Amino acid sequence: MAEHHKNEVDAVTGVSTTGHEWDGIRELNNPLPRWWLWTFYATIVWAFLYWIAYPAWPLVSNYTSGVLGWKSREAVQVQLADLRTQRGAFAEKLDAASLQQIEASPELLAFARAQGRAAFGDNCAPCHGSGAAGSKGYPNLNDDDWMWGGSLAQIQQTILHGIRSTDADAHVGDMPAFGRDGILQRPEIVAVADYVRSLSNLPVPKGVTPDLAKGKEVFEANCAACHGADGKGNVEMGAPNLTDGIWLYGSDRDTIIATLTNGRAGIMPAWAGRLDPTTIKALTVYVHALGGGQ
Repeated sequence: MAEHHKNEVDAVTGVSTTGHEWDGIRELNNPLPRWWLWTFYATIVWAFLYWIAYPAWPLVSNYTSGVLGWKSREAVQVQLADLRTQRGAFAEKLDAASLQQIEASPELLAFARAQGRAAFGDNCAPCHGSGAAGSKGYPNLNDDDWMWGGSLAQIQQTILHGIRSTDADAHVGDMPAFGRDGILQRPEIVAVADYVRSLSNLPVPKGVTPDLAKGKEVFEANCAACHGADGKGNVEMGAPNLTDGIWLYGSDRDTIIATLTNGRAGIMPAWAGRLDPTTIKALTVYVHALGGGQ
């Protein structure tokens, strides 16, 4: 950039220049448009008025409250009160109805599902996904495979008390760490992993010669008590069905060996106390509708 005298006048426009030049192009010293200047001044005035009227500046232990006395917490409370008023009669009916009565009433069912969908998005989606498809370690709620049962009452029980949570009535089934705790040796774990995969007719990995007879023997001695002799699971114990091709942590050989070696103990929090009973009821109906509830 070259520098020239500021009072130099451009021969074409008759406007003085700023004295700056880039590759032969000189900068004209045109004034800013008036509309732009007035808009800029207006934003400054607006900022000062906003600081005076509303909470704005943090102090040591508080903040400037503003002359209007507006508070965001009070504004939210007013909005919640308005929402309760709008829901009014329907909310009272939902609160009074049983889960079966909600299912039998098209109006209540539609209202409950709408409320449940909102509650699911706020509270359950971080683990199960916004579409409830789940992910590794978090069940897919869109299929018809329910570890702890898929009836309305069973789903409500799970939501209320959680799984392995601190709630006294939580589901507490645990998958033992057969390898880490020295219950089974590595060859036994590998054999039973291959046998478990065979229950779902999964293909045998290349180069692997499974000892299914040995795996079945280990399975019957250590796994059948929870998963059943046929491997179809037990919802009373939260033991998954091993024959339906649905896997919570994955179906590849290494993952199943890791599950047998270290166990699994996924946790779902109890929502009783976090959500009001009506919201839990709506959430139950919504989840029940996702995966072909039983």
